[in-house]
Amino acid sequence: MLQVVFVASIMNEQGKFDMKDVVRTICDKLIRRHPHVFGNVKADDSDEVLRNWEKIKAEERKDKHESTSILAGIPDGLPPLLKANRIQGKAAHVGFDWPKGDNSLLFAKLDEEVNELKEAAKENDPEHIAEEIGDVFFVTVNLARRLGVDTDAALNMVCDKFRKRFEIMEQCAQEENKNLSDYTLEELDRFWDKAKEILKK
Repeated sequence: MLQVVFVASIMNEQGKFDMKDVVRTICDKLIRRHPHVFGNVKADDSDEVLRNWEKIKAEERKDKHESTSILAGIPDGLPPLLKANRIQGKAAHVGFDWPKGDNSLLFAKLDEEVNELKEAAKENDPEHIAEEIGDVFFVTVNLARRLGVDTDAALNMVCDKFRKRFEIMEQCAQEENKNLSDYTLEELDRFWDKAKEILKK
């Protein structure tokens, strides 16, 4: 609020707009984008509300001679996981989404993308591998969105879990006055299993 009032005060001094204009503009926008609340438009469910919202925003962009793509408002600078989620959500708002209530097709798509990644890895073409890994990420984000999972939170949780287990492995090595690099992979796997058991308790 401080920033809004501050900017509005500066603009008022320059004769451009004031706080009343700010409030009026946001109220007008909310009324315009919610015709099912403030007008006569009927919306049977939230999906229809979102489709109407996207149509209205596209009209607003058209009036400003901006891109009318529903994806136009997604900033390029967003973190990739969030950007993928926003892109998929926007596409879903206009009906371009997997059928509701059945994620089996999406799991099948994930399997398909993983198989394509395996093929790309065999070719050993770095550009193709990167593209296929991107496809795997994109489908995974879509699946997370459908399951109501925050991808950043999920990945952070797994990173924290890995770190805790790894630190226990390091402690195990220290108890034997060694470094982890002194052990074979099989021995490290045993430490890993031990760390999992310790954290379960």
